This record gives sequence, structure tokens and C-alpha cells, in this order.
Amino acid sequence: MKLLYYDELILTDKRRVYLLVSDKGWVAISSFDASKEAFLSEYVAYHCQLASEQVMPYKEALRRYVEGDRQAFDQPIDFLGRGSEFQRAVWQALQMIPYGTTTTYGEIAQQINRPKAVRAVGTAIACNPLRIVIPCHRVIRADGSIGGYNGGIEMKHYLLALEKTL
Repeated sequence: MKLLYYDELILTDKRRVYLLVSDKGWVAISSFDASKEAFLSEYVAYHCQLASEQVMPYKEALRRYVEGDRQAFDQPIDFLGRGSEFQRAVWQALQMIPYGTTTTYGEIAQQINRPKAVRAVGTAIACNPLRIVIPCHRVIRADGSIGGYNGGIEMKHYLLALEKTL
């Protein structure tokens, strides 16, 4: 059974997120104030161990992002074999959205050469396990409205305000 490491991070506004990493890199980030049990329930096929030391570089990177000292993440990602080819193409496109900017679901569909797959792009974004690191919060509707977010609308507003895009 593969070993994964988790810890929690209290953000500057007293909100909590859980981080999950492997020996290879980022695995997942919870939504605001998700319970540890609910967050880890998606990883029952793995042994998840509280391990502050192994998670520390990732916590530090996320803390620096929230404090405005970091705009991107350079640690590797470990999808644990999750995600279809289409989902991974969408997740890769999300990583190309510059800090402080937004794009639309349709623009992502165009970017991955699937212009008619706008709804499928939305579904792939909703499956993103690394909200924040893979910045799906930077995707909005074509009419300029905020749209949905797999971490909750409150978290999306927080992240867009942090990047000063609201």
C-alpha cells in the first residue's frame, strides 16, 4: 500500500486546508474547512499518515502564495494515476493561466483543441484534486460571471481576490 503524507495549514484568515503529498509530489488540497476524514476518504486505497516534516515544503509554498510572496508552484505533481487523458490535458492547460488573470471554459476548450467540449472542460476542472496549485479558480464563465468551483464559491472568491482579479 502506497504511503501518502498529510498535514493541515491554517491560512491567514483562519481558514484551514489539508494538504496531501507523496514521495513524488503534490497529490491533493482540500477545500476550506473540509474535515480531515472527508478529505482523506478519497484516498482509502493508500496509507495516509500525518507527517509535518514531509509536507513542510508544500505547506511553505502554499503559505507563501497566500501571503502574496509566490505566484506559482514548482514542486512536482503526483496524480497517482488518476485523471483521464482529457482531464490531464485540461489540468495542464490550467497551469498555463498566468497569476492574476482569468480565462473561460471555452478558451480552455480551444487551447486543448476540443472547441466543442466546453461542458467536458467544466467537468474535468471539477475533478481537479489540486485546487490552487492547478489554478482552476482562474476559470470563469464567458459572460464574466464567476461560475462554479470544486472548493466552493467562497474559496474561489477568496483566491481571485488574493490575486486581485475580482
